[in-house]
Amino acid sequence: GVPYHGLCLGLQCGVIEVARDLLGAEAANSTEFDLFTPDPVIDFMPDQRDMEDKGGTMRLGLYPARLTPGTKAAEAYGDEVIYERHRHRFEVNNAYRQRLEDAGVILSGQSPDGRLVEIVELRDHPWYVASQFHPEFRSRPDRPHPLFRGFVAAAIDRSRVTSARDARADRGAPAGPPSEAAVAAGVD
Repeated sequence: GVPYHGLCLGLQCGVIEVARDLLGAEAANSTEFDLFTPDPVIDFMPDQRDMEDKGGTMRLGLYPARLTPGTKAAEAYGDEVIYERHRHRFEVNNAYRQRLEDAGVILSGQSPDGRLVEIVELRDHPWYVASQFHPEFRSRPDRPHPLFRGFVAAAIDRSRVTSARDARADRGAPAGPPSEAAVAAGVD
């Protein structure tokens, strides 16, 4: 479980990879990259799909999102409703939501009307969190964004576990079963 934090296109590419790997949809893609993909897990926002002139159709600016209680995102923010800045045209295709959830994807943030996926996580992963919005727009050197703090904390935890494992190996200690900390951090 190497920590992963995807931003905007990073969420989209992460969902594509999850669909290919966990759903077995080998041709899964975004219609931004492959207009004729048989599995368009990322597609234009629903209200823009049939528009021919895409100029000025981007989802741009500050929008609210509702967080799912008990998720890493909700824990990081410590709130149920957040406001984040967006700059994109493509979204998780709602036709794939149930299959993604069945495969272990958690839709941890959604638009207030539930139509748009804002944040995804992977169940049982120490930190696989990806946001459709841009948290860097609201982060400051003296006030880092909650998702960045969570990502860095997960990376530090991973580093401690792998450093301890590497130190045991350097001493010639038998590998043995992983420690509880290694299991909790997703280290194999």
